[in-house]
Amino acid sequence: MSTLKEIFESHSGRLIHKWDHYFEVYERYFAAYRGKPVNILEIGISHGGSLQMWRKYFGEQANIFAVDINPECKKFEEEKTKIFIGSQEDPVFLTQLKNDIPPVDILLDDGGHTMNQQVVTFQYLFDSVKDGGIYMVEDTHTSCWYAFHSGYKKKNSFIEFSKDLVDQMHAWHINDEKIVPVNTITQNITGISFYDSIVVFEKKKREEPFHTRRGDSTITEYTDTTLKKDSFLRQVRNKLFGKKEDSFSKQFRR
Repeated sequence: MSTLKEIFESHSGRLIHKWDHYFEVYERYFAAYRGKPVNILEIGISHGGSLQMWRKYFGEQANIFAVDINPECKKFEEEKTKIFIGSQEDPVFLTQLKNDIPPVDILLDDGGHTMNQQVVTFQYLFDSVKDGGIYMVEDTHTSCWYAFHSGYKKKNSFIEFSKDLVDQMHAWHINDEKIVPVNTITQNITGISFYDSIVVFEKKKREEPFHTRRGDSTITEYTDTTLKKDSFLRQVRNKLFGKKEDSFSKQFRR
């Protein structure tokens, strides 16, 4: 069975334009869906070559849905490949799209790559991804580019938006619920992975995490009380941090 990179390299159909290192990331997350009746939604069709590539890779059982703002892309529609024409930053269109397609296993945002497009698409379509599915956004290096309405560390960038979602994923561990309250993101994202120009969100229903133990204790628990009783370690601590510990030294002792 050919890899996605091999399928791409032997491709002679419609134009496909990809960064070379994307194929390794695709393979990591998409391989488990090959040969299955997977539902895929791709935002951004362009010349239509990627639709041919996905068909070869996933097989004839795959149901492919795709979106582009260019009406000419409608000509790429065929059996088990459905094309929708509209803007990925139009809430009305995205709401209608959710009603017109089934829940998807994979959503790939390869659309216009502006900040508003990426953020709005995520806000409206993340809940269209099945439990256990993948939401992938590519070409996120545009978060560094002024031409795409952002720039390095800009608050409106998709990268900064994604970093905030990392905090949201950890909401159960934040002591003050007023700062980051638990919400549907916390309850439905089990992992967020950052690659060069790609962000991947793994969707899975989850409950509040807990820790547990098995087996017998074999050493004395090293606590703050233990440290205070150990004069040698106390001297080392004072030498490193001073007699009055700051917040960093307390974190260090944990």
